[in-house]
Amino acid sequence: MNDARSGERGSLFLPKIATLVTTYPMTDRDRYFEFELDGRELGHLPGQFVEVSIPGIGEAPISISSSPTRDPRFELVVRNAGRVTAALHKLVPGEKTGIRGPFGTHFGLDGCKGKDLLFVAGGIGLAPLRSAINYAFDNRPDYGRIFILSGCIDPSQRLFTEELARWSREPAVTLLETVDRPDAAWHGNTGVITSLFPAIVESIDPTATRAFLVGPPVMYKFVILELKNLGFQDGDIVVSLERHMKCGVGKCGHCQIDGMLVCREGPVMRYESLIGHPEAL
Repeated sequence: MNDARSGERGSLFLPKIATLVTTYPMTDRDRYFEFELDGRELGHLPGQFVEVSIPGIGEAPISISSSPTRDPRFELVVRNAGRVTAALHKLVPGEKTGIRGPFGTHFGLDGCKGKDLLFVAGGIGLAPLRSAINYAFDNRPDYGRIFILSGCIDPSQRLFTEELARWSREPAVTLLETVDRPDAAWHGNTGVITSLFPAIVESIDPTATRAFLVGPPVMYKFVILELKNLGFQDGDIVVSLERHMKCGVGKCGHCQIDGMLVCREGPVMRYESLIGHPEAL
């Protein structure tokens, strides 16, 4: 996929100061954040990530959840999973963090004009895919039908529920959700995300569709198998890799896979480029 590193060279190493504007919990583990960079745009493309730092605590890579087609503020969804993310969850509006980036490759939506789009999100994978989905909606004439498949463990882990409802009402959009463990109030599909595929078999044209997958690595094997059974070509399947990225600029080696540095060559990659690298998935 495309490598779009934005801004001055110094931004790769020196954090910019971002001010927290809005924050609220989305689930018991995930929190929404809206930041601004003194009115400047972040300059990202859907699928890229930033390094977020808190002095005295550390730095963590976080996928960008907002589309660059919207206001200059940018949005993140952060799961509480370590020292840095726990500290982020304690921030209140008005406090500041360091931001490096944006880094990495992106979903390449400009190269999909005229195509249908299939987004498959597992769990918190909806956060980075939301950037691409809203980008597609904001450039709606450029694309055909949009399919959105989203799954999570249980209804309490659903993200962006109001947006999901709004997306489902858009013309030429098919949105399907599933949960692994339903509660008493859940009336939708129950099962893993591949259980949603039978509902789109008759309406999707794999020769005219680009598929975008973001979720836990275990999901990819089974979703890719479903896509291949539908007739998708390897070059029309795009994934975003999960790896423990640290520096974001290919210097520390934390995210290396068979000599490939995910922070530089990814995280967004076409499946065809990963064949022969089983560790990647």
